[in-house]
Parts: sequence; C-alpha cells; structure tokens
Amino acid sequence: MGVATAPPPPTTSKTLQKQYLEAVGAYQYVLTFLFMGPFFSLLVFVLLFTSLWTFSVVYLVWLYVDWDTPNQGGRRSEWIRNQAIWRQLRDYYPVKLVKTAELPPDQNYVLGAHPHGIMCTGFLCNFSTESNGFSQLFPGLRPRLAVLAGLFYLPVYRDYIMSFGLCPVSRQSLDFILSQPQLGQAVVIMVGGAHEALYSVPGEHCLTLQKRKGFVRLALRHGASLVPVYSFGENDIFRLKAFATGSWQHWCQLTFKKLMGFSPCIFWGRGLFSATSWGLLPFAAPITTVVGHPIPVPQRLRPTEEEVNHYHALYMKALEQLFEEHKESCGVPASTCLTFI
Repeated sequence: MGVATAPPPPTTSKTLQKQYLEAVGAYQYVLTFLFMGPFFSLLVFVLLFTSLWTFSVVYLVWLYVDWDTPNQGGRRSEWIRNQAIWRQLRDYYPVKLVKTAELPPDQNYVLGAHPHGIMCTGFLCNFSTESNGFSQLFPGLRPRLAVLAGLFYLPVYRDYIMSFGLCPVSRQSLDFILSQPQLGQAVVIMVGGAHEALYSVPGEHCLTLQKRKGFVRLALRHGASLVPVYSFGENDIFRLKAFATGSWQHWCQLTFKKLMGFSPCIFWGRGLFSATSWGLLPFAAPITTVVGHPIPVPQRLRPTEEEVNHYHALYMKALEQLFEEHKESCGVPASTCLTFI
C-alpha cells in the first residue's frame, strides 16, 4: 500500500506570489537551522552588559528551572506544527510522505530515518510538522524527532525546537518517552547522525549503519517495533564538497565532530534571486519520505549481543528492500544500490 498526501501544484501552474512564498518557506528554515542558535546565545550574553540585562537574567533563571524539560518529553506546540509556512516549505521541493503499512497506535515504535542529509529537511517536514498530514495518515501516533542533545543547550533555540516535538537523542530522553503509559509513541532517530552528513552527495546513497546498533537496543528494552524510513532526494537539495577518506580535510571534519558533536560540511545551494548563482537557498529537488513495514521486537530489559545483532540484521535487510521497491518511482536509477559503512 502506498499513500502520498497533499500533492503540491505543478510548477507551471504556480503564480509568482506562490513561488515567492515557497522560497521564503525554504529559506527561513535554512537560516533558522544555521543561525538561530548562535544568534540568541550571543544576544543573551551581550544583553547582560547593557541596560536590558534583566531580560537575560530572567531568561537564564527560567533556563535553570526548565533545564530538564527536553529530557522529559519536551513541550510540543500544535500551533507551531500547523503553521502555513511549513506547507510552503513542503511545496517548494516538493516533499511527500508515503505510507506502506499500518502502524497501529496500540504499541510504540522506533523509526530509523535515512539518510541524514545536510539539514534533515524531509524528516522535519513530515514528522515535526503537519504539512503532509502525518496525524491523518498515522492516527494515534505521536512522532518525536530525536536530534543532537547539544542543541538544547542553546538559549531560545531550545524552546523553539521543542515546540516541534524535537527531543535529545539521549538514553534518558528516549527511555522517558517510550516508558509513557500512553502508547503510540513514535521516536524518529537519524541513525547515521552527523557522520552521515559527510556523505550527503547528490545521487549517492551511502548510509552509516553497520556499527550503529543503539537504536536496536532501545527498541529491545521497550519492546518497540522497528520501522525503516528512507527519504529519497534528501541528499539532492544541496551540493556538498566531499573530501577523500584519509585526507587531512576529512580528518579535521571527524575530529571536529568528536569534539562538538556535529560535522562541519562545506555545502551550497542556489542564489535567492538567481538560479545560476551560489547561495543558501536549497535546490528544488523532490523529496519523498517512505515509511516501511514495522518489524516486531520482543521486550528485553537486558538484550544480549546476539539479539541486538539479529534484529539489526533484520532491520538492514528491511531497509534495503524498502529502498529497492521504491527507488525507481522516486527517480533513482534501477542500477543504484545502497552502500552501508
């Protein structure tokens, strides 16, 4: 079963105003992703040395009181998730969400999301907003996109991303969510993480997965079904400068990732006013996020390595099958295969 929601209007039928609004929707997400955290961190610090210092002090007191909220389910806002600007973001590429199987809300799920891409655009659009009607496609499920824990240390930005339902990709946070008495919790984990972003080359499908087994252990501890998810086109919206493995540039990227938790990528898109110039506006390449069939997992409070390896192998096989079944309909050549590292 394949179901796509909210098909965007064809480009030829879009008015200039519609095209402008879509570009604004895509551009604001890029600017927010890159600059909102550093901007407000600097602002809170600078205000301490001005006559407006009370604003920073009050917020820092609030930050201290609210510090554990990200690890306790966060603070999701349906108003933010349903804003019209996310529908403009959806239509710009466009982004689609495809359902291949039912995910009954009487159990919990761990969704493995691939590939990471540069900014996880398709996953944020489909799981952290209602622009493609996730709650109608999967009634009763409560999706939470797990991201780098360090993002929740950034003032104001942490509150903004919590409003989407984002949570830290930490054991404390994920265990809390999957331990809730209300079933239907769906944790979406970018399994490849920051390391996979280094391989976000257009037209390539290279996944960091062979040694990533923490998400399988999480599923076993809670008896949550594993669900493979693949976002076709995620790597095509930016151009990436990829450095050869073993080069000093690649070594610097890996060292920075170990220290800071994220990879410094050199990437670019098109210009805001010209498609032929360089800029930060993403290329309008279609993104199709396909949600696969659930893999039932038993509950094991202390899973053995044999159990982890068994379900990890089942997951990799299911993900590869999902890719093979949908690649041609999503514009990927039939000869293309997934690469696991």
